[in-house]
Amino acid sequence: MEQKTARLTVLIDPSKKKAFEQLCAHQDITPSQVVRQMIRDYLRQHGVDWSPSGSSVNTDVR
Repeated sequence: MEQKTARLTVLIDPSKKKAFEQLCAHQDITPSQVVRQMIRDYLRQHGVDWSPSGSSVNTDVR
């Protein structure tokens, strides 16, 4: 599990943001949890090795 966090600012259409937040609430999950999962999936899909903050494994972009 990550030890530290960093902020990622994303600009999105207000109506899309509202729909996303409503869907997340309906699924009892936070928007941040969904975004973190999407990022992990995207990294995995593109073969990027990474490790949580505080671990000894370095990231490797191919």
